[in-house]
Amino acid sequence: MKKYRKPLNLNIGMLIFAVIFFYVVVCVILYFQTSHIVRYEVKEGSLATDTVYRGVALRDETVVCAETAGYVNYYAREGERVAKNNLVYIVDETGRLNEELENLSLGENSLSDRELMDFRSEIVNFVHGFRPEQYDSTYDFKYSMKNTVLKLANTNMLQSVSDLSGTTGGNIVNYFHAPDTGIVTYWTDGYESLTAQDVTEDLWDDTAYEKKLMMGNSLVAAGDAVYKLATSENWSIVIPVEPDRGAQLQEEGFVKVRFLKNQYESWGETKLLTNGDGNTYLQLSFTNSMVTFATDRFLDVELIVEDETGLKIPKSSIVQKEFFLIPEEYVIPGGNNGGDSIMRQTVLEDGTISSEVLEIEVYYFDDETKEYYLDSSILNSGDNIYKLDSQETFTVSKRATLTGVYNINKGYADFKQITILYENDEYAIVEPNMKYSLSVYDYIVLNAETVKDDQLIRQ
Repeated sequence: MKKYRKPLNLNIGMLIFAVIFFYVVVCVILYFQTSHIVRYEVKEGSLATDTVYRGVALRDETVVCAETAGYVNYYAREGERVAKNNLVYIVDETGRLNEELENLSLGENSLSDRELMDFRSEIVNFVHGFRPEQYDSTYDFKYSMKNTVLKLANTNMLQSVSDLSGTTGGNIVNYFHAPDTGIVTYWTDGYESLTAQDVTEDLWDDTAYEKKLMMGNSLVAAGDAVYKLATSENWSIVIPVEPDRGAQLQEEGFVKVRFLKNQYESWGETKLLTNGDGNTYLQLSFTNSMVTFATDRFLDVELIVEDETGLKIPKSSIVQKEFFLIPEEYVIPGGNNGGDSIMRQTVLEDGTISSEVLEIEVYYFDDETKEYYLDSSILNSGDNIYKLDSQETFTVSKRATLTGVYNINKGYADFKQITILYENDEYAIVEPNMKYSLSVYDYIVLNAETVKDDQLIRQ
């Protein structure tokens, strides 16, 4: 037996299905090949500016050096204010002091409530200001705590030292007092005499910075640095800034500063500097809180400034467009439809000169130059227009560029001029309530590259 293929029976249903299937395939292909216009609703908002800086702290600091060689023991706690002639440290010239003290029964050392509070405050400040990328600050904290413990212990031993000095038959201990009133610190870094005008970019190189710590019960030579006095409550921080940003902050006079180490806030007086390396710096001067940060050379601070507020739009919506500039006296206000118009010179078929009235859309008016910005699609370079109630003419030629976005409220891409107050990488804040510009709840094109002037928008 021989099998035959069944003939393909085409009917109207199969044809309709094939046409619909082909149409769907074409629509899908066109969809993925076409740039899609996405609208964005304009709303009021603000931009949070990046105002965190790392600054170098400058103080009136005096380095005090040892007068005699020996083993030094401190009796003033780091960060403590001492009066003139207060005992700061002693020097054991023979090195036998610790041996003698070990033979004495000094009893247990107990901490007062104030001392415990100071310990807690120091620990909390370290925890809040710790940054993993600056792990070396852990060692500064360690030595600071160790010096504090030694100071508390040495205070209890001071009477015993006095007794030993009187019974050993020799003056093995020398007492040294503060030459002036100030805050005691036990470290140096070579920046004690640094001024704001001496600040350069190299100071922020962590690999070149060295902080030398002074430890109690250590051997020093005559002339070695043993402690440092900060003698004035007036101090400052210098931060690197962009010239434009620095000029704005200097114009304000004072700016509120938050110290990230402990979230403390204070007002700093601003002064803009252009130093020898050509970079711009901002000096923030304070009259308080110096003691809080006496052990720090570099501080992370946040400038608390008022955010720019206005109409918030994405930067992808912003576009540049060229316009003709027309003097104010050549624009006729209030045309047939309530808009503005111009009177353009034309030449009739018989060669006679006449005029025609053109309805125009004004995109911007410059109050300084008294000029209107008109769409270049309406006029041509070389056109002559008449002044109102006069035969005086103006030849169209001058052009300028405006920054704006495409408004789609009317169903087509309509350019609207904007004035940018502030911008970051993603958004811009534009001035609200401007004539010929945007308003709240307007719809604009999210990506300006996807449309052209006067393009119809299908939603």
